Amino acid sequence: MTNTTQTLTRPDVPVHAGPPKLSRMELRAAQIETLESPRLKYGLLARMLFKQMDLVYGRERTLVKFTMLEFIARVPYQAWERMGYLSLSRNRRRSALAKRVYERIAETREEQDNEQWHLLILQDLVQRDGLRQSFVLHRLAPWLVAFFYYHVSWLLFLVRPELSYRLNADFEDHAEHEYMSYVAEHPELEHVPAPATYAAEYGRYDTVADLLRQIGHDERAHKLDSLVNMRHPRFQDAPMTARR
Repeated sequence: MTNTTQTLTRPDVPVHAGPPKLSRMELRAAQIETLESPRLKYGLLARMLFKQMDLVYGRERTLVKFTMLEFIARVPYQAWERMGYLSLSRNRRRSALAKRVYERIAETREEQDNEQWHLLILQDLVQRDGLRQSFVLHRLAPWLVAFFYYHVSWLLFLVRPELSYRLNADFEDHAEHEYMSYVAEHPELEHVPAPATYAAEYGRYDTVADLLRQIGHDERAHKLDSLVNMRHPRFQDAPMTARR
């Protein structure tokens, strides 16, 4: 079993903040661990979101569908970053709290950037495969879902931060299992070289299978972070200060 907190960073990957980069053997072990682990018991909002995605894009796992997941995945971190800055502006004279809030803002920004790399990588893979993307289904619809998801995440955080973190944990758990399942369903990806378009920023991987496994492991790291914050919010009083 792979221990996320003890994984060594690949030596050929530049130093960037974010989830640890795994070796090929560690990625395969992480995939097995995910596939053998039960999914979280998703809440109503998460189930509604996943059902909507299946209705619009089909139940089949595809790279195009994953781009939609990644487009939406950035949203909670953007909402938390906004709440953090609102809290910071009202607590800048309380140095201890301000420092704690700023540290959390930096973490949410790192997670948001990591999700952005996922989106860029998936878009690159989709374009290389020549897969078609329509304006309505792959630009307008994701924007509308992301708009809704952003405000839900923001309002939940305003009322009870743990609810917003739990919704994100559900989303990241779903993404983790979807990526690892997709790789298992497509063994041919073990023989497809991973493109080096974003290798300098994200890391070099031998195959597309390993690249997608790494993305899936990133989602696990985000999920675990949200579960920790759900139980111990870093700046739990931020919603109260934002309402003053």
